[in-house]
Amino acid sequence: MLVDSHCHLDLPELAEDLPQRLALMQANEVGCALCIGVNLEDLPRILALAQAHPQIFASVGVHPEATDVREPSVAELVSLARHPRVVAIGETGLDYYWHKDQPEWQRARFRTHIRAAIEAGKPLVIHNREATADTLRLMAEESASEVGGILHCFTETWDVAEAALALGFYISLSGIVTFKNALTVKDVARRVPLDRLLVETDSPYLAPVPYRGKINQPGYVKHVAEEIARLRDISLDELAAATTANFSRLFPNTITSLSQ
Repeated sequence: MLVDSHCHLDLPELAEDLPQRLALMQANEVGCALCIGVNLEDLPRILALAQAHPQIFASVGVHPEATDVREPSVAELVSLARHPRVVAIGETGLDYYWHKDQPEWQRARFRTHIRAAIEAGKPLVIHNREATADTLRLMAEESASEVGGILHCFTETWDVAEAALALGFYISLSGIVTFKNALTVKDVARRVPLDRLLVETDSPYLAPVPYRGKINQPGYVKHVAEEIARLRDISLDELAAATTANFSRLFPNTITSLSQ
């Protein structure tokens, strides 16, 4: 079985064809997907998905790109994280690509999420784009290692991966690893310890080869896993078993609950 550790099934591109998306997950042996919260306003529809479908779990957070949204407090995030289908805090982090002035409000929001994760006792889902030094610095300053989590859609160098691993985080690779010129990501895919690796789609974005440029979906995480298995010279079954066990370790009771 495979797990998609990061997707956005609630977005219209996927939600309008949800039965077909779920059917492809089943056909490709993708037994579980984590649907990621990016703002508080849309969280109810994510929770509704997670409550209606046992293979879907949720996270709660406000994305670092989001501006015209309700700003979360530690207390509110902790309260929302008590929902039985919420397993993580995020998507949070820093994005200096869209916010090139590196605003302090973004760093303050990231600190809020880390503090909420520690209080709630739930892992973080972290987004980092062109903000590596500050992302790692804030993770260390706020003791994010107390709860750990995921650096999702990882595209940085092996040195950055090592720093994240040292803080107790998992590295999640997306369809980018299938792109011909993604040499840095392929290098990381070969070197991350197998017990600290996850796979994701970030759907509906970043569809892997052979679907690049099309709408992505959780069922396509199989292509991500196949490429990583090829790079590591192991079987798909071994890669799938390891990444699913890693997800289950990071998010206890998710995988086991599917067989109950």
